[in-house]
Amino acid sequence: MQLSHRITHLTGGGSDGWDVFYRARRMKAEGVPVAELTIGEHDIRTHASILAAMDASAKGGHTGYAMVPGVASLRETVAKRIEAQTGVPTTADNVLITPGGQAALFAAHAATCNSGDTALYLDPYYATYPGTIRGVGAIAKAVQTHAEDAFQPRAADIDAAAEGAVSLLINSPNNPTGVVYSRETLEGIAEVCKTRDLWLISDEVYDTQVWEGEHISPRALPGMAERTLIVGSMSKSHAMTGSRCGWIVGPEKVINHLINLATHTTYGVPGFIQDAADFALNAGAELEAEVAAPFRRRRQLAKEILAGQNTLGLVPAQGAMYLMLDVRATGMSGEEFANALLDTHHIAVMPGESFGKAAAGHIRVAMTIADEAFAQALQTLCTFAAERANTVAAQ
Repeated sequence: MQLSHRITHLTGGGSDGWDVFYRARRMKAEGVPVAELTIGEHDIRTHASILAAMDASAKGGHTGYAMVPGVASLRETVAKRIEAQTGVPTTADNVLITPGGQAALFAAHAATCNSGDTALYLDPYYATYPGTIRGVGAIAKAVQTHAEDAFQPRAADIDAAAEGAVSLLINSPNNPTGVVYSRETLEGIAEVCKTRDLWLISDEVYDTQVWEGEHISPRALPGMAERTLIVGSMSKSHAMTGSRCGWIVGPEKVINHLINLATHTTYGVPGFIQDAADFALNAGAELEAEVAAPFRRRRQLAKEILAGQNTLGLVPAQGAMYLMLDVRATGMSGEEFANALLDTHHIAVMPGESFGKAAAGHIRVAMTIADEAFAQALQTLCTFAAERANTVAAQ
């Protein structure tokens, strides 16, 4: 007996690029103190008021099967949120509640791709994107963005790759780069999608973490509502990563089919989790700002620290909880730099190569430890980079 090609080729073969992260975790398990600036996990926990709402719902009996499309009140709350953001009329019938953003990404591609279809995604990319596409039997095709453009996608590059493709996956604010796509960028993407008849899957899980510019959902652009599926989540906006509650917003006909998919796969999200999410979203912007505040603060700390050195290049840190740093002046790849930094200073960062070819020679720094420890780790990282660059210059 054999396993399916679909399941055995999810990662495309070879390393998944996360060796540094796994090594750092092993070091920590062995008692080595490691400053972990790797994954996008808040250093604060879910707000006590959200947990209280969750507890009250569970104790009140909402522990059985919940409606597969989602609890009506949460679907309505998400619909109002997306309508306010986009200006596009949106109802609960446009919303499916999912077990987190990752399940929403999978479902969106299941809805838009047949087996053997080509699905586009932008490089650098969040680590699960190509595997998610392969998981629905589609062919994952990367479209590279460029460091010299601050990783803003070029419409011409997408158009050149779009022959025969059926969908495009984008992410703004972006993980791993921290870039927020400009209106000009999104309008170019929209024109390609309309010209090439592509579905656009827009991962907007960092929409509450915008430090510069504005978050624009492509659903708001002319002619895009009928071809855009928005992926959202409670994980980043409300520090509810473990609660696994997200959504897809799209045309009603798509949502109806996705409800059938959910019936045969996830069978919904626990009701008490959904009630807590509904409470959290209705708590308003103040709570979201409180969750985002540590990253806004640390971004400013990072900009001040990086202004005092000339080795590392900072990709415009406009949103999300990450910094993307160009380490090429050290003469090292991102992977070499990250491994050496971990070995010499016990600071763990993600190599840019973990997120695709376009970020080679970069590292991603997650701003996810306390301010003082973060500042100290970043200062050490800068000193390490300068020492390596000086060694290269002396050779």
